[in-house]
Amino acid sequence: MIIPVFSLLFLYLITGEAQLVPGFYASTCPKAESTVREVLHKAMINETRSAASVMRLQFHDCFVNGCDGSLLLDDTPTMLGEKLALSNINSLRSFEVIDEIKTAVENICPGVVSCADIVVMAARDAVALSGGPDWEVRLGRKDSLTASQEDSDAIMPSPRANASALIDLFAKFNLSTEDLVALSGSHSIGKGRCFSITFRLYNQSGTGKPDPAIDPLYRMELDKLCPVDGDENVTGYLDATPTLFDNQYFKDLVAGKGFLNSDETLYTFEETREWVVKYSEDQGAFFDAFVKGMLKMGDLQSGLPGEVRTNCRVVNGPKTPMELVSDPWLAF
Repeated sequence: MIIPVFSLLFLYLITGEAQLVPGFYASTCPKAESTVREVLHKAMINETRSAASVMRLQFHDCFVNGCDGSLLLDDTPTMLGEKLALSNINSLRSFEVIDEIKTAVENICPGVVSCADIVVMAARDAVALSGGPDWEVRLGRKDSLTASQEDSDAIMPSPRANASALIDLFAKFNLSTEDLVALSGSHSIGKGRCFSITFRLYNQSGTGKPDPAIDPLYRMELDKLCPVDGDENVTGYLDATPTLFDNQYFKDLVAGKGFLNSDETLYTFEETREWVVKYSEDQGAFFDAFVKGMLKMGDLQSGLPGEVRTNCRVVNGPKTPMELVSDPWLAF
């Protein structure tokens, strides 16, 4: 029996999500993972902050319609992408590092490794190269065919968010309270902008006063860094060891030295406090929980068709129906 082309397409599209497995590129591109780490390491030598920036890309990609590289797409005349979404504009960076990694990987195995997988591999490597845990990532993602600024605005949390709102958000992705606290430990490295904290310093909850949870001496440091009517793009360290992935972030929260409101509230909120205290005392427990959380977040998928982009910033050219049927990346 001859099955029409569009019936075949339908069968491909309903068979479920892609199965992610470790070592996905072992035969098709055996040097993929080592190449990603090598290029990222060079980028970190040039600018240490690249590690935190690259790691953050996984969070902002995976929470918006799954880990599909949609965050990397540039705007087009017919599509507003996610780069200029409220939580991303003037905030996300190091897209050029992903471009460099993609170019290096394309040079050794063109058209094989997805941009979405590169983001996940690079996030893992950013942690490991900063002194944190290392782990085996599950691979085999497809790159999305579109992006949505509207979806990003609707999902990504504000730095003003409290723990209760964050718990509700993570629960939508089947991520637990423990996952939330552990994954917030990504702020062990990197910087945040004054834009994200001026309200804490001068008008917390509309009171016209600073957040009482901030340690007074730490608040004096932040007042100098982020004065009233100062440059809101000035950045400050998210914890006391900003280039080392460790549990100092949690120690700082216990001491009232959390930079972001969404960080400090994890300690002041009863439901999340126990995990903050645990990780402040046990770095190994934090590392274990962080890896589990990253793997769970990395498994988020939209179930929509995709491709392997040759350029992470733009989708590939249009395909004919027969090409779509023969493309294994559309076979879920």
